[in-house]
Amino acid sequence: VQLQASGGGLVQAGGSLKLSCVASGSDFRRDAMGWYRQAPGKQRELVALIDFRGSTNYVDSVKGRFTISRDNRKNTVYLQMTKLEPEDTAVYYCRLNFRHWGQGTVVTVSS
Repeated sequence: VQLQASGGGLVQAGGSLKLSCVASGSDFRRDAMGWYRQAPGKQRELVALIDFRGSTNYVDSVKGRFTISRDNRKNTVYLQMTKLEPEDTAVYYCRLNFRHWGQGTVVTVSS
Protein backbone atom coordinates (compact mmCIF):
# COMPACT_ATOMS: atom_id res chain seq x y z
CA VAL A 1 0.00 0.00 0.00
CA GLN A 2 1.21 3.46 -0.89
CA LEU A 3 -0.30 6.81 0.02
CA GLN A 4 0.70 10.07 -1.65
CA ALA A 5 -0.49 13.24 0.06
CA SER A 6 -0.36 16.70 -1.48
CA GLY A 7 -1.92 20.13 -1.29
CA GLY A 8 -0.20 21.68 1.69
CA GLY A 9 1.21 25.17 1.68
CA LEU A 10 1.34 28.57 3.30
CA VAL A 11 -1.94 30.41 3.78
CA GLN A 12 -3.13 33.38 5.80
CA ALA A 13 -5.54 32.95 8.68
CA GLY A 14 -9.08 32.72 7.38
CA GLY A 15 -7.96 31.13 4.14
CA SER A 16 -8.58 27.70 2.66
CA LEU A 17 -6.61 24.73 1.42
CA LYS A 18 -7.59 21.36 -0.01
CA LEU A 19 -5.44 18.33 0.70
CA SER A 20 -5.48 15.20 -1.43
CA CYS A 21 -4.24 11.70 -0.76
CA VAL A 22 -4.04 9.09 -3.50
CA ALA A 23 -3.94 5.45 -2.45
CA SER A 24 -2.56 2.52 -4.40
CA GLY A 25 -2.24 -1.16 -3.68
CA SER A 26 -5.50 -1.54 -1.78
CA ASP A 27 -9.20 -2.11 -2.43
CA PHE A 28 -9.90 1.56 -1.83
CA ARG A 29 -13.67 1.25 -1.92
CA ARG A 30 -13.53 -0.92 1.21
CA ASP A 31 -10.99 1.19 3.07
CA ALA A 32 -11.49 3.58 5.95
CA MET A 33 -9.44 6.73 5.44
CA GLY A 34 -8.26 9.30 7.91
CA TRP A 35 -6.43 12.59 8.08
CA TYR A 36 -4.14 13.23 11.03
CA ARG A 37 -1.88 16.11 11.93
CA GLN A 38 1.15 16.73 14.05
CA ALA A 39 2.03 20.22 15.16
CA PRO A 40 5.56 21.11 16.31
CA GLY A 41 6.16 19.74 19.80
CA LYS A 42 2.82 17.98 19.94
CA GLN A 43 1.55 14.46 19.47
CA ARG A 44 -0.07 13.38 16.25
CA GLU A 45 -3.84 13.69 16.43
CA LEU A 46 -6.76 12.45 14.42
CA VAL A 47 -8.48 15.21 12.46
CA ALA A 48 -11.12 13.47 10.37
CA LEU A 49 -12.28 10.00 9.35
CA ILE A 50 -14.39 8.65 6.52
CA ASP A 51 -15.44 5.04 6.31
CA PHE A 52 -16.20 2.97 3.21
CA ARG A 53 -19.87 4.04 3.35
CA GLY A 54 -18.95 7.73 3.46
CA SER A 55 -19.76 8.29 7.13
CA THR A 56 -17.55 10.95 8.65
CA ASN A 57 -16.21 12.02 12.03
CA TYR A 58 -14.20 15.06 13.05
CA VAL A 59 -12.22 16.27 16.00
CA ASP A 60 -14.13 19.04 17.74
CA SER A 61 -11.60 21.74 16.87
CA VAL A 62 -12.25 21.42 13.11
CA LYS A 63 -15.99 20.77 13.05
CA GLY A 64 -17.73 23.22 10.76
CA ARG A 65 -14.44 24.21 9.10
CA PHE A 66 -13.00 21.02 7.59
CA THR A 67 -14.68 18.49 5.33
CA ILE A 68 -13.36 15.04 4.50
CA SER A 69 -14.55 13.36 1.32
CA ARG A 70 -13.54 10.58 -1.03
CA ASP A 71 -13.65 9.73 -4.71
CA ASN A 72 -13.49 5.97 -5.10
CA ARG A 73 -13.02 6.28 -8.88
CA LYS A 74 -9.76 8.11 -8.26
CA ASN A 75 -8.70 6.22 -5.10
CA THR A 76 -8.44 9.61 -3.46
CA VAL A 77 -9.44 11.11 -0.13
CA TYR A 78 -9.67 14.87 0.34
CA LEU A 79 -9.59 17.29 3.23
CA GLN A 80 -11.14 20.64 2.44
CA MET A 81 -9.96 23.11 5.08
CA THR A 82 -11.62 26.50 5.46
CA LYS A 83 -11.41 29.32 7.99
CA LEU A 84 -7.89 28.21 8.77
CA GLU A 85 -6.32 29.31 12.02
CA PRO A 86 -2.66 29.50 13.08
CA GLU A 87 -3.42 26.57 15.41
CA ASP A 88 -4.04 24.42 12.33
CA THR A 89 -0.36 24.66 11.41
CA ALA A 90 0.99 21.11 11.27
CA VAL A 91 2.17 18.29 9.10
CA TYR A 92 -0.92 16.54 7.79
CA TYR A 93 -0.90 12.80 7.14
CA CYS A 94 -3.40 10.51 5.52
CA ARG A 95 -3.89 7.01 6.84
CA LEU A 96 -5.53 3.93 5.40
CA ASN A 97 -7.41 1.44 7.58
CA PHE A 98 -5.70 2.68 10.75
CA ARG A 99 -2.48 1.07 9.52
CA HIS A 100 -0.72 2.61 6.55
CA TRP A 101 0.62 6.18 6.59
CA GLY A 102 1.29 8.66 3.83
CA GLN A 103 4.40 10.85 3.85
CA GLY A 104 2.78 14.05 5.14
CA THR A 105 2.17 17.46 3.68
CA VAL A 106 2.96 20.70 5.53
CA VAL A 107 0.27 23.27 6.25
CA THR A 108 1.36 26.62 7.62
CA VAL A 109 -1.20 29.23 8.62
CA SER A 110 0.11 32.72 9.23
CA SER A 111 -1.63 35.20 11.51
